[in-house]
Amino acid sequence: MLLHVVPEPEWSAGAENPYRPASLAREGFVHCSGDEETALAVAGAHYRDVPGPLLLLTLDEALLTAEVRREGTGDRLFPHVYGPVDRAAVTGVREIRRDAAGRVTGLAPWA
Repeated sequence: MLLHVVPEPEWSAGAENPYRPASLAREGFVHCSGDEETALAVAGAHYRDVPGPLLLLTLDEALLTAEVRREGTGDRLFPHVYGPVDRAAVTGVREIRRDAAGRVTGLAPWA
């Protein structure tokens, strides 16, 4: 299981195409997390000032056509998807709840 944080408008914009976040063009891969706690920490640290809803995508690595590498420093490895995310590989979408200051407060179903 891989998890990816994305602003809702970015996820919804190209619903008929594979998902290609800006990091794919800029860095060559899609940032992911291997567990919920880390994904929510990433959301709190890097998306606090991003307006609008944030989503947490659950990806089934076996359904991705792009290569996944676990990279990082020391014993802290993060999964990186080296190509677009096939929408068929997304097995779950939840909303990351935030308070008025942008702090993550939990997860909820996404409608």
